[in-house]
Amino acid sequence: MREWWRELAGLVLPADCAGCGAARVVLCGACRGALSGTSAGRVRPAERRAGPAGLPEVYAGARYEDAVRAVVLAHKERGALPLAGPLGTALAAAVARAGGTGPRGPELVLVPVPSARRAVRARGHDPARRIALAASGRLRRAGAAARVAPLLRLRRAVADQAGLGARERRENLAGALEVRPGGAALAAGARIVLVDDVITTGATLAEAARALRVAGLRAEAAAVVAAPAGSFAPNGGNPDRAKIL
Repeated sequence: MREWWRELAGLVLPADCAGCGAARVVLCGACRGALSGTSAGRVRPAERRAGPAGLPEVYAGARYEDAVRAVVLAHKERGALPLAGPLGTALAAAVARAGGTGPRGPELVLVPVPSARRAVRARGHDPARRIALAASGRLRRAGAAARVAPLLRLRRAVADQAGLGARERRENLAGALEVRPGGAALAAGARIVLVDDVITTGATLAEAARALRVAGLRAEAAAVVAAPAGSFAPNGGNPDRAKIL
């Protein structure tokens, strides 16, 4: 029965490691290690030292290069859903690096940046939300009171961000997000952390933070699975922050 299940899994799961191509494994040990969160730290957008106005402190769990980049894209664009777990591990480490996730702290609400409906239909899933759910599960197992709340939605159409520069991204996203009706009550009194898969210019997270402020909420930090290697602060930034993972 076990061998039969393995053969069936081989038909529906990636035959090779999504990170490096190693045979017959969804994700090899080395690539899983790259997403373990041991290098988590504070990051700043690659194109602007201070980031766009209103951007909260951002923490990343891994460097967006090589195997990590391949895994993110395999999950996001090719629907390799089992990769949400390892990606969630990196995201959970970034959230923990931001601090405030101890067992006696306030409830932690992870708010994923929403994808456009057309993108969700094309991909067959919402990558940021799926990774956020995996991260919240890991945080709960580590003792944190964490949950996911999809508070945000797009209020108008936006262009594909690929290929756009920092200013074009800010203009494309300006005023594009809003809190869902009744959403503010779902996070009242909680510590809110915005989450996404990758940060580039910071425009998306800044717009998400703005939408929360309009609704009377505040994102205390933002966390992403990965960020460009050159965007990490020296020594990981804020080394005195609490960690639970």
